[in-house]
Amino acid sequence: MAASRKIRGMMENSSWIRRMFEAGSALRAAHGAERVCDFSLGNPDVEPPAEFQRSLAEAVAARIPKKHGYMPNAGYPEVRGLIAERVSREQGVALGGEHVIMSCGASGGLNAALKAILDPGDEVIASVPCFMEYASYADNHGGTLLFAPSAPDFDLDVSAIESRIGPRTAALIINSPNNPTGRIYPERTLRALADMLLRAGRRKGRTIYLLSDEPYRRLAYDGTEVPGIMRLYPHSIAITSHSKDLSLPGERIGFVAVNPAADDARGLIDGIILSTRILGYVNAPALMQRAVAGIQAAAVDIEIYRKKRDLFCSALSSMSYQFTRPEGAFYIFPKAPGGDDLAFVRALQEELILVVPGGGFQLPGYFRIAYCVDTAVIERSFDGFRKAARALGGK
Repeated sequence: MAASRKIRGMMENSSWIRRMFEAGSALRAAHGAERVCDFSLGNPDVEPPAEFQRSLAEAVAARIPKKHGYMPNAGYPEVRGLIAERVSREQGVALGGEHVIMSCGASGGLNAALKAILDPGDEVIASVPCFMEYASYADNHGGTLLFAPSAPDFDLDVSAIESRIGPRTAALIINSPNNPTGRIYPERTLRALADMLLRAGRRKGRTIYLLSDEPYRRLAYDGTEVPGIMRLYPHSIAITSHSKDLSLPGERIGFVAVNPAADDARGLIDGIILSTRILGYVNAPALMQRAVAGIQAAAVDIEIYRKKRDLFCSALSSMSYQFTRPEGAFYIFPKAPGGDDLAFVRALQEELILVVPGGGFQLPGYFRIAYCVDTAVIERSFDGFRKAARALGGK
């Protein structure tokens, strides 16, 4: 076979998110798209803000020599400078453009950062439930992803994370607001985490880098603040994209920001820049860099998502579903009625509803709803959610 044994194995255990999305395609073909309620993929349904449309038009029209040519692997210096101003405000730490590397989305940034950090056999920790592509990203660069359980309310369990730290621990990945729970980690938890990582690093004799995956940072509801990690922990790296806050998932534009106080910050930055090149990204898309540079204060209207969250949460509560109300992002992560997430997901498919089982995020017994869909689809799904819950032992 053309594919390697390793890749064949990965294909057999491919992302549950994508598998459910593909199942949705089959259901739409069989029953009609208007009857299927697909909550499988976090693909924003809110259009990019007007600021982006104007900026993109200006970037396309601008007459700039070699506008579509190569630039430094880290991105345009002027773009990096503008983004450093944004990150400085969010993180409460002064960054310059030299501390920012433009990336092909957050996934490209995470891969470049991990390649720069990891030696073969090193370990990375993530708190579950989590985005399971992290395991592939660590594996891409010779590392292994270890899982730590979260607290019952999906906050970080600092003690559980500490118990996973060993002599080969190189990094910890956190994601807040979280996919799939919508949890925002409070500052008190992040302070405790930072103190623990500093102690553990001294004890183990190596720096443990904290990678904060932040594509949902600006999708925070009810005035909830998303604390900046850089003022809390020196060896930190913020990685994000404009996939969610500007609704640009297909444009693959994001950035990596390295804390100036990080251990060997200059070497780390140079390593991420080199990794960007040799991983084949070369550089972030030229046109998109220019389009987003001057609109770093812009974002989609999160009230649209908040209303959808409130509508869904109210309906699920009335059906006696158990869940923690999300504080950000556009996901709800309820317990599966009956306790078997795969059985419940199959029951929902009988009702032409697509969700992702919690096992796809390393936490069986739950399921994820991505409510970034039209309100009419949400409302149409309620009867199916009620029937499936009753069929699997719910009320």
